[in-house]
Amino acid sequence: MKKVISTSNAPGAIGPYSQAIEANGMLFISGQIPIDPATGKLVEEDITVQTEQVMKNIRAILEAAGYTFDNVVKSTCLLSDMSNFAAMNAVYGKYYQNSPPARAAFAVKGLPLNALIEIETIAVK
Repeated sequence: MKKVISTSNAPGAIGPYSQAIEANGMLFISGQIPIDPATGKLVEEDITVQTEQVMKNIRAILEAAGYTFDNVVKSTCLLSDMSNFAAMNAVYGKYYQNSPPARAAFAVKGLPLNALIEIETIAVK
């Protein structure tokens, strides 16, 4: 059975998709970009600030579904420029100090709203 997860503590979808879908004890979080849910605007700072906002958005969705970062098994990080990898990794690592999930990181040509980063996440209970 599929359940749509939605919270006002993370940015709403900017297209025909859900913030997250829970199915069979798994949570699939759509790619999160650094939008501040309070303003609905992209945080226009460096990769460190943008990654921090993305992780806050992911946390809000995890919590809305009853999960934590400890439940995350896979992340995919999309970067507008691989030169931002080390700075992104430093912020990302703060959220996964114990048994970090599997992960892939790619440079892409562009991201929505010209964000520097987007992260999609899968968690399991």
